[in-house]
Amino acid sequence: MEQRNRKLWKKFGFPEIYLESLKDEKRKLLKMAEVSIWIDVYDDLFSDFDPRPYSQRALSDDFLREAKKASEDKSTGTIELRFLVPSEQRNFADEKLIKKRLYDHFQKHAAILGREISNQRKKGIILTSMGFALMILAAYIALNSLKDILQSIMLVFLEPSGWFITWVGLEQIVYTSGQKKSDFDFYKRMSKCKIIFTSY
Repeated sequence: MEQRNRKLWKKFGFPEIYLESLKDEKRKLLKMAEVSIWIDVYDDLFSDFDPRPYSQRALSDDFLREAKKASEDKSTGTIELRFLVPSEQRNFADEKLIKKRLYDHFQKHAAILGREISNQRKKGIILTSMGFALMILAAYIALNSLKDILQSIMLVFLEPSGWFITWVGLEQIVYTSGQKKSDFDFYKRMSKCKIIFTSY
């Protein structure tokens, strides 16, 4: 089929270099994960309760929720965020401001979540280490046999405390930071996405 098309293109004067550029363009499109969102006006992207200009205005929760849901279906490739706007509503100056606002928002939240995940993991590692240390101390006391009431009290206190602190630390490392990981991945991908406004 491709050879037949190539012959037809050659017959009608399409140069070989043009055919190769078509192939490259097709490859780029295949790698691009497109997320299309219909909007009636630019205000649909922003909070109704924020009167500030587009360059500072808070983004709509509905828009962020829809963008996240759509981006989850596009697991690979660079995301192309395409806004379909009525042709009579297009304003290129506003679109430039909105693009900058979107990139600023995505980059800011990716950085915030990245720091939070890192801090939670550090906190989890410290707590887990403390828990292990308490359990080792409890094992040491038990190994040297209980000589008095004070050692018995310490053992009763140290062993459950060690287990509890260890599990809290592991929860911080695995569960709590994992909950924020999906949001971090979303904002990280969106901070590198290609934003396009298209008329309809």
